[in-house]
This record gives sequence, C-alpha cells and structure tokens, in this order.
Amino acid sequence: MIEVQRHTSRFTDTVICTLLDAFQTRLARHVCTPEQLESYLNSCDGLRREEFFAVTGAMPAMRSQGALLCWPTPVPSRHRENNRVWAKVFWTGNDHQRFRAPTVIFLHALMSAGDFGYRRIAARFNAQGWNAVLIQLPYHSRRRPPGLPNGALALTADLPRNGETLRQAVIEVRQLMAWFRAQGCPAFGLIGTSYGGWIGALVSFLEADFRFITLLQPVTDIEHILWQSPAGSAVRRMLIQAGIKPGATSRHAHLTSPLHGQPLVPPDRVLVIGGAYDRITPPALLQELVHRWGGVRYAEVNQGHFGYAAMAKALAVTLSHGGHGGRIHTAPRLNTATTAGRETIIRRPP
Repeated sequence: MIEVQRHTSRFTDTVICTLLDAFQTRLARHVCTPEQLESYLNSCDGLRREEFFAVTGAMPAMRSQGALLCWPTPVPSRHRENNRVWAKVFWTGNDHQRFRAPTVIFLHALMSAGDFGYRRIAARFNAQGWNAVLIQLPYHSRRRPPGLPNGALALTADLPRNGETLRQAVIEVRQLMAWFRAQGCPAFGLIGTSYGGWIGALVSFLEADFRFITLLQPVTDIEHILWQSPAGSAVRRMLIQAGIKPGATSRHAHLTSPLHGQPLVPPDRVLVIGGAYDRITPPALLQELVHRWGGVRYAEVNQGHFGYAAMAKALAVTLSHGGHGGRIHTAPRLNTATTAGRETIIRRPP
C-alpha cells in the first residue's frame, strides 16, 4: 500500500509540475537581468523585516460586496487587476456577534483556483464559533491579469517581482488582520498551504495574536525551489540563460526566508505538516525549519506536494481541539502509530 501511495504521489507531482513548466514557458519575457536583480538586492540590503513588511499610513477603506471585502493594495504593481485586494468572509453567528468571534485566515497555494474546498472547511470552523476568511493572493482569481494563467505571475524568473509580490501579500494579510482587530476580533488562526504557507510563515514573524498556525508543506527555501525542485525547471532554464546563478536570492533571505525568523507565538501553537514523497518542499527541509523554530510540532502524511491528506491532517488536529466559542489554542498530540501520522517535536539547541 505504501509503495502504491509513493508512486501515485510522484506521478501526480510530475504531471502538475509538467503543467507548471508549460505555463512558465509562456512567460519567457518575464525574466530579470543580473543588473536588475543586483539593483533590487542593493535596495533591500539594509532593511529589517519589520521595515520591509511595514503596514504604514491610515487604515484602507474596506468596501463590502456581499461576502467579499475589497481594498486597494499597499504595494501597487503595473497590473491594474492586481492592485485591488479581495477577501471572501465566511461569517459565524449573527450580525451582532460576528466581530466578537476569532477569525481563521486561509492562505491558498500557488495557482489555486476556486473556493469550493475552502467553503466546506470554513463551514466546519463556523460550527465551532470561528469566522473564516479566504484572501485572494496577488495575481490570483479576480487579481489575474487577462490572458495569463491564474497566479502565474506570482512566482517567475523575474526575481525582484517575486520579492515585491511576497511583500505585497504579507502586508495585505496584516492589513486584513488590522481591520478585523479594529472591529473587535479577539484573536486569529492561520492555515497556509505551500506558497500560502510561505506567506503565513512570514506573517507569523510579525503578528502575535494567533491561537494556532498550521502550515501545510510551506515553501521554506526558495533556492531549492528555483534550482533543485521539479516545479522550478522552466524558471531555472530562464535564469541560466539570463546569466543568473544559484545563490542569487540568498541576500534577500533575511527578509523573505522562513528559515531566518521565529514565530512570535509560543511554539506549541505551530504545526508544520510535510508530505513523505514531496520533492518541492521535501521533509528534510521542513524538519530543518522546525528545528530552527524549536518546539513546534511536525507531522508527516503519505502524499507528494499535491494532495488532500495534509489538509485532512491539519483539520483533524486543529478542529479536534476546538470546542464551542472558538476555543482553539494548541495542537494536541498526534497519532504516532503510523507513518502517515507521525509527529516530532524538535527543540532548538541551547
């Protein structure tokens, strides 16, 4: 059975990575020059993370369209569609109680389309007294420029734009949290998947009022994605042709690498989930992450990078500790009887 899961997972990952390669091949003109990259890195060298992701100015004017919230992005791009942020809210309780409830934020994967699965997940949180909100990350859904695949511009061979897109996404999440907080929201939860897990990790370095943070196969090392992962093959070819070498993004790691920070919440509120057969964010990288984060929980499921077992594990762990009124605090111990449910708590060395 394990061998069948292994081969099925690798086949699924290969097929999806081939599609990603085809999408990226269409974006051959979206590549930076070494000079453009050097200029961008120079502009970021002296910045601290708190400066790079700072929420500045007055609270943006939130516009409501039914269940959708909309506001202008704090980091405009040259694509008009991407310059408005959209978030879909799944409310719990009645109008008078909704802002008294905690809110879980969903951060989706790269090129994720639709909200059907998140609607079902949100309903489960609503039943336990939580609001849920799905933010559309840059270049996705309503923010997709016409003629381009959903989310394709979020991660390309244009490395400076990748950095600014991350910055845009993190600040937008912080703005959303600030708005909910101003309405009376007492606390938050976060579930981030892959690219969304990368963003969630960076948010966790800047915001402290999370009752739980669950990261499903988060992007941990962009150098691995670009130069070793099967998901980065097309981007890799473009970078090589442009004269950009491995290690080029390392100068930006102090701002955008999950390996170079520490969540502000207690470690027992953080759960990282890996896929045993994942070659995009392999278990060894995620275990290095939890080692550096010392004391956070790590679970592993039998899937590749693409699959549903990780989310099933995330919900089983998080919601089993929920109760009424949004009382989700820390992850309970996981089932350690099988490979698919094994747990490790890795503590940072003194």
